[in-house]
Amino acid sequence: MDSTGSTNAGSSSRSQNIRIGIGGWTFEPWRDNFYPAGLAHSKELQYASRQLTSIEVNGTYYSTFKPPTFAKWRDETPEGFLFSLKANRFATHRRVLAEAGESITRFVESGISELKHKLGPIVWQFMPTKVFEPRDFEAFLALLPQQVDGLRLRHALDARHPSFATPEFVALARQ
Repeated sequence: MDSTGSTNAGSSSRSQNIRIGIGGWTFEPWRDNFYPAGLAHSKELQYASRQLTSIEVNGTYYSTFKPPTFAKWRDETPEGFLFSLKANRFATHRRVLAEAGESITRFVESGISELKHKLGPIVWQFMPTKVFEPRDFEAFLALLPQQVDGLRLRHALDARHPSFATPEFVALARQ
């Protein structure tokens, strides 16, 4: 482990970080226990981001946010903090994943690059009923962009159907 808390895995030049985070930051049951009593709702992200190192934004799964919202989140959080964004469900909750190109583009170009260096992985969560179909899934993966506005993108796959428990899926994901 080096002075930044990173470890080098084997001969890889990429550092590995462990982050502690939560899915979202607006939860009524957390008020007056995780959040200090009386904390304004508008200050919850600011507070949570100083207790943790990452937050997965679930709201992007249900809604489209505008660039100023992403910029506001970036500015409210400390250096070194990362957001993981759950991709919009219109890209992942479909019978034919290979037809998701327009939805993927709309999500990626919605302003997520405003997070800049605080943009962590994009989580592509598939329906629990979505069965692994190698050709369709390979075509979907080919649609995922490598960057947006000069910012390198990282992708995380959340496949929940048991049919994804196959070496073929793992090989495609590694590609």
